[in-house]
Order: sequence, then structure tokens, then C-alpha cells
Amino acid sequence: MSAFLYGVALQWKLDIRSKSLLITCYVVPLLFFAVMGGIFTSINPEAKYTLIQSMTVLGVSTGALMGLPPSLVEIYASDIKKVYKANGVPLYLGLVSMFLSAFIHLLIMCVIIYLVAPIAFDATPPVSLPLYFGSLAIFTAVSLSIGSILGLAVKSQAKLTMISQVIFLPSIMLSGIMFPVDLLPRIFEIVGKIFPATWGYKLLAGDVFYFGNLWPLVAILLAAAILCGFMLKRLQSE
Repeated sequence: MSAFLYGVALQWKLDIRSKSLLITCYVVPLLFFAVMGGIFTSINPEAKYTLIQSMTVLGVSTGALMGLPPSLVEIYASDIKKVYKANGVPLYLGLVSMFLSAFIHLLIMCVIIYLVAPIAFDATPPVSLPLYFGSLAIFTAVSLSIGSILGLAVKSQAKLTMISQVIFLPSIMLSGIMFPVDLLPRIFEIVGKIFPATWGYKLLAGDVFYFGNLWPLVAILLAAAILCGFMLKRLQSE
């Protein structure tokens, strides 16, 4: 257990110095929040009621889909994987330590949005703090699980960037954070329900707990965990 905690702490320190993680988990989400927060509330004053939730969904999706996968490729598609195996280190350690480190960084970014939005844009804070941050933790874990699949499945950084963008862009555009999903064609509304961002936004924006918004995220998380376990076994045998 102590070795595992040491690995997580070490990964945390490495991630703090990582320019890639700094950009995807902090700079891009917070810059978009600073620019679009004013635009959203100026165009539509009602946006202040869901500004925190929408910017949080964007930030988490950016870090999970654009930040985590390249870091995993650096381990599992390089000689670092051989070093793990040669020294008897379980392959899952790299995935779990990066997952937890990214989870913490994304939560910090979300707390910044939560604290700054009411001051900068007169945004309305969520009604229930425990419900909001509980929902945020679940959504963040699900989003990172999708990023983990990408990082384990794709071995080329160039292909990974393209695939990540293919998943990231529609998940944001069809989630409802940019405009109401009711304005979308029916087929796009259905496609949007495939992505965690749609259910995460509904869960975060709700004033009360609704299980109908939670179970799709739980299902995605369980499926992703099983798939990651399968891919780790395949990597172990290579």
C-alpha cells in the first residue's frame, strides 16, 4: 500500500511539472471560462444559473480526453512499459496513478471555477454543495475512464490526437452546455446521449438527485473499467 501511495504522490509531482497537463487541465479550461463566461452571460443573462456547471463539464472533458491519453501513451507505447515488466511493477500502477493524479488536478480546476464564477460573472452556485461535488466526482471519474481507454488502445500520438478530438468535439457540442439540446435535430440529441458530458451536465445542473441521470454514467464507468482491465492484460502478454 505504501508503494502504491508513493507512486501516486510521485506521479502528482511529475504532473505538476508537465506542460501538457498544465495546458489541458488548467490553462485551456480556465481561459475558455474567462472568455466565454462573460460572453454567455452577456448574450443570455439566464446562463448565469448554469454557468458553473457548463464550464465545469467543458474543463473536465478537456483534461480527461485531451490531457490524460497522451500521458498514458508515453508509458504503454514506449520502453517504460518494458521497465515496469522487468522490475516486476504491475502495469496497472501507471494507469491508476495517472488516473488519480488527473482526478485531483481536475477537481482543483473545478473548485477554481466554482469559487470565481459568482464573483466574476454573478453566476448562481449550485443549491446543494454535497450533491454537486458528489456528482462532479462521478462525472470526472467517468470522463477519465474514457480517456484511459484511448490512452491504452492507441499507440500513436498523432492518431490519438485525432481520435481524441473526434470524441471531444461532439461530446461538447451535443451535451447542452453551449445551447439547449432541444434546439438540436432529434438524431443529434440521441447521439449526444452516448457521451458522458451530456449526462454529467444533467447531473450537475439538477437541483435534486435523479437516478435517471446517474445510471448511464455508472454503466459507462463499469464498461470502461472492464475494457481497461482487458487491455492491460493484453499489454502484459505482449
